[in-house]
Amino acid sequence: MNYFEVNNGVYKAGFARSQEAYNKAVIGVFKKFDELEERLEHSRYLFGDKITESDVRLYVTLARFDIAYYNGFKVNLKTLKEYKNLWAYARDLYQTPGFGDTTNFDAIKKHYHLCCVPNPYKILPLGPNLDEWNSEHNRDKRIYK
Repeated sequence: MNYFEVNNGVYKAGFARSQEAYNKAVIGVFKKFDELEERLEHSRYLFGDKITESDVRLYVTLARFDIAYYNGFKVNLKTLKEYKNLWAYARDLYQTPGFGDTTNFDAIKKHYHLCCVPNPYKILPLGPNLDEWNSEHNRDKRIYK
């Protein structure tokens, strides 16, 4: 569902060899984010009220998005935090046992910025503010229609 546009889309953008390929990949990522934003307005998880493999796979990309893909891969039309439902969904998953307790943002940042993208001076970005991942999401209290 999301692999080609989101999970692989960020890599298509980050390793694009032409402006046309980059543009196509970035536009595809954000088109799918717009669709997911709408979907998550009506459902706690991608396919209802239970976490599925699709949620797990999407979470991996969302957890890396603002910290690595947004700036390192130049997938930067919007941050994840600019999507009300998608950002709350990501926090909901992060705060679920098995997600946040196995997510190492420091390792993600170091891997992408010191290994994956050209960075000759080995400068690590200071942001984003990771404390926000623990902020209230209220997705567990909402009634979805």
